This record gives sequence, structure tokens and C-alpha cells, in this order.
Amino acid sequence: MWEIYDELIAAVPEDLVANECMIGLYWTLVRSGGVGVSLTMRKEPGRLNLGRITGVSLRELASNIKSWNNLRAMVGLAAINAAFNTPEQLAKLLGHPLTFQEHANAFSHYIEQVRGKKVAVVGHFPGLEELAKVSQFSILERNPNPGDFPDPACEYLLGEQDFVFITATSLINKTLPRLLELSRGAVTVLVGPSTPLSPIFFKYGVETLAGLVVVEPSGFWRTVQEGGRMEIFNNGGQMVRISRNDVL
Repeated sequence: MWEIYDELIAAVPEDLVANECMIGLYWTLVRSGGVGVSLTMRKEPGRLNLGRITGVSLRELASNIKSWNNLRAMVGLAAINAAFNTPEQLAKLLGHPLTFQEHANAFSHYIEQVRGKKVAVVGHFPGLEELAKVSQFSILERNPNPGDFPDPACEYLLGEQDFVFITATSLINKTLPRLLELSRGAVTVLVGPSTPLSPIFFKYGVETLAGLVVVEPSGFWRTVQEGGRMEIFNNGGQMVRISRNDVL
């Protein structure tokens, strides 16, 4: 169950250090070679208790992704993304400079492919109405809204789906390995600003990664510092979608 985590941690370059960290209202940031993002787990109990972060090896900080303290794990995920989700790393991965993608939003990209199909989304994302109109649609959510399924329903529903979109915060709460196992018969997309844009996931059945790259760090940092949520996409955060066929 730890294989994905161990591979992600080992892929963080040894020479990188964490230069700065911010626990924002909605997003947690770690700055190193680039700025890495993770969802802030505001409703989690407990304390962070990481001590000093600045100057710590980025790989060491990333190893907190394996912590059962989800506050520590969110910082670990931001550290992983500080290594992978940079314009420079994406250029190496894709073989060309990072450019604007018209359909980087995974839900928009798949809208025609899911028409008439069985679709499940793990995590209640905004803007799912169009997807729901064209497909046999289910949302699974840890804190379900009216009409959502509670997340234990994944054991019953995911094996029946044609397409499964999984929030990357499932890395934090350690449910991702099981969700991928249950979804192995479906086209699987890992989605959300917390998504590490690493080809490691393609080995585990993920077809597409839809995440975020910080292309203007100063504006992005300030937006998160001021409590911005979706505003990050208009202030230095660029949606990026890569599929297994895109990787060299």
C-alpha cells in the first residue's frame, strides 16, 4: 500500500531544501525549486508539530506524506509538489515548454467521452453540473452533501464505473491505493490542485493527471496569504493536464 508514497518521496531530488512554508486558509504552500500546493485540511483534529520547516531537506519534508496526522501529510504533499509541479519539470516531462492548455480542466476535457457512461467523482468539486447532465453520475464524499454518497460506498460503486475522477487529497488520508484498486476497470483521473504531476501514477492505473503549476509565484503566494480560494487560478496558478500518452 505504501509503494506509491515511497516512489514519490524517493523521486524528490536530494539537493532541494524547503525555503518557505505557509499554512493558508484554503491552501498549504511549500517553496523550494518551485511552489508546491496542497489543500489545507482545516477540519482535521490535532496539531502540526513539524518544528522548523525552512532549511529542511525537501525529501525529508515530503516523507510526512506517510504520516497518519493529516496536517503533517498535507505539508508533505505540498513538498512533493514543490519538486514536481514546476514549469521546468513539466517541460522535461513533456519535451516542450509549458504552454496554456485550453481544456486543462479534466472535467471539461472528458465531457464528450463520458456522455452516456457511468461516472463517479471521489470528492465534491465545484462545477460538476455539466458532467452530471450527460452521464450516469455519482459523487462520493467524506462529508456528503445532499445527493452525494458517503465515501464507504466506493467499495460498492467504483467497480461498476466507466470513468472515475479521484481527488488528490486521497493521498493525504491514505485512501488512494484502495481507490485505484477498486477503479482498475475504469478510465481513472487524479484531479485537483494537490495532484503531483508525476508519471509514477501511470504505473498504478491512472490515465490522466489534472493538477496545478504555479507560474507566477509572488502573485500566487500573496493570493493564498490573503485567503484566496478559487482566485489562485487567476493569480499565478495554471491548470495543467497530462495523460500517459503525453509523456516522453
